[in-house]
Amino acid sequence: MTELEAMCGAGRSFHARGLAFGSTGNLSVRQGDTVWITPTGQSMRHSSVESLAAIGMDGKARNANKPSKEYPFHLRAYEAAGERATALVHLHSTWSVMLSCLDDLDEAAPLPVMTPYYLMRVAPLAVVPYYRPGSTDLAEAIGEAARDHDCLLLRNHGLVCLGRSVNEAVDRAEELEETAKLHFLLKNEKVRLLTAAQREAIGKAFGGK
Repeated sequence: MTELEAMCGAGRSFHARGLAFGSTGNLSVRQGDTVWITPTGQSMRHSSVESLAAIGMDGKARNANKPSKEYPFHLRAYEAAGERATALVHLHSTWSVMLSCLDDLDEAAPLPVMTPYYLMRVAPLAVVPYYRPGSTDLAEAIGEAARDHDCLLLRNHGLVCLGRSVNEAVDRAEELEETAKLHFLLKNEKVRLLTAAQREAIGKAFGGK
């Protein structure tokens, strides 16, 4: 299976599981100086390689399909992350959006460390201020955050996860969404978090990912 086929399969799976709805969210893969991105106005349930838009890193069209309006932040994220990223997942998934809307969110530590998998696949999680979708300001803010982070929470918007492959970006997005879900489901419970020593051991074994 090619990376483009994997991306389209992921999009259909996201829609089937309720992680993407309507025409929300977008996915992309970078191959050299070409970025393949889901088209504007199309539900992920219809994701296919033939429907993907191709654009250069300069933003110029390379085929006839119209890219998502969010393509500027995909390009800035790839520029900032460099070799760390060849795939990007952006979702408006419910639990992550809920987290992004909290007025009292601790932006330095937006999620508690409840599982080793959050540390291995997500942390550190950057919080990006709210900017209008499709705006230059949003693209610049995401580019800045992507210099040092693979996972981003966009205020009042959703999540962005980068990976060296489609599978890695998808894994990170799913882990972030599930950790946000756990956070809300356990909100009124006495929760055991990983200790500092346990977090350090994960960092040593997996390099924080």
